[in-house]
Amino acid sequence: MKEDFYDILGVSKGASSGEIKKAYRKKAIEFHPDKNPGDKAAEINFKKAAEAYEVLSDSRKKSQYDQFGHAAFESGGFGGGGMNMDDIFSQFGDIFGSAFGGNFDGFSSGFGQGQSRGKGSNLRIKVGLSLEEIVNGVDKKIKVKRKVQAPGVTYSSCSTCKGTGQIMRVTNTILGRMQSSSPCPACNGSGQTLSNRPAGSDSNGMIENEETVSIKIPAGVEEGMQLKVTGKGNEATGNGIAGDLLVLIEEIPHDNFVREGNHLHLDLYISISEAVLGVTKEISLLEGKVRIKLESGIQSGKTLRLRSKGVGDLNGYGKGDLLVHVNVWTPKELNKEQKQFFKKMIEDDNFKPAPSKTDKSFFEKVKDMFS
Repeated sequence: MKEDFYDILGVSKGASSGEIKKAYRKKAIEFHPDKNPGDKAAEINFKKAAEAYEVLSDSRKKSQYDQFGHAAFESGGFGGGGMNMDDIFSQFGDIFGSAFGGNFDGFSSGFGQGQSRGKGSNLRIKVGLSLEEIVNGVDKKIKVKRKVQAPGVTYSSCSTCKGTGQIMRVTNTILGRMQSSSPCPACNGSGQTLSNRPAGSDSNGMIENEETVSIKIPAGVEEGMQLKVTGKGNEATGNGIAGDLLVLIEEIPHDNFVREGNHLHLDLYISISEAVLGVTKEISLLEGKVRIKLESGIQSGKTLRLRSKGVGDLNGYGKGDLLVHVNVWTPKELNKEQKQFFKKMIEDDNFKPAPSKTDKSFFEKVKDMFS
């Protein structure tokens, strides 16, 4: 099982953004490759800390992680992880200041001052799912228009930075000479510039291409949840890496069931005769059918709970319940004989409301639902 992000940084779930940042700074220094040359375990811990900080430092990602755990980013092949060293060191401007990109306090990138790899922009799409698809999980094939490098496009080494993607500067300070680096303004840090632009491509040598992308959506996702398909966003120029495809989940309302987290709600209507005499009803579920017995004298508003008949938990912690809400249907039209019968029953003691202590009021039922 993947290690908890809070445990990796050594902070509590209620830690502030400042505490998270401070904890990551400490871990990054402790496991930095320059301090641990050739130490694979330190490199792994260095990457773990960076991945944890990437999620916990972003309020949206942190909220998703707190609600769904690692499954919010990894279920069905979606990745919040898979960071490379370029991604990690790009965070250091925020954590240690811009000077960290060069040699500062004895650290370098740990992998030389070679060119950084640019990343293409992300794409965002909405995918509507039926309740059946949410319960069972589904493989979706979606057509996506994304920018890709045009056939025949070529790039050459940037003459400004000599292909490194970085401009080095040396500054004299009271502490001595400090070397820092910043992305090359001519090539935006890619180390390459466009040398041959094919006809029909844009100024960066890119064209728009429609592609069918397979998306494996795990069971139990919720409205508003965002999944990521790595590398299916817009491509980058030169030797850069493609952006990601961000998939926003939308739930299509069901005709019969209403979802509340992992629980489902169903309104069941019965006649006055069925309520008085009792009845056995067959209910169609999302998967199969079930028969429930309603005792005689059942009241409108009664809620029956069917255990584990709801939606499976995204993290595999069982299923929610199905809550069946009984509604007694009052006829709007009666014939003469029926009217006479009910007129006779008006003064009958058995037809007069006499709720017991076990019969909860509407407000008590609402309170129970939200408690």
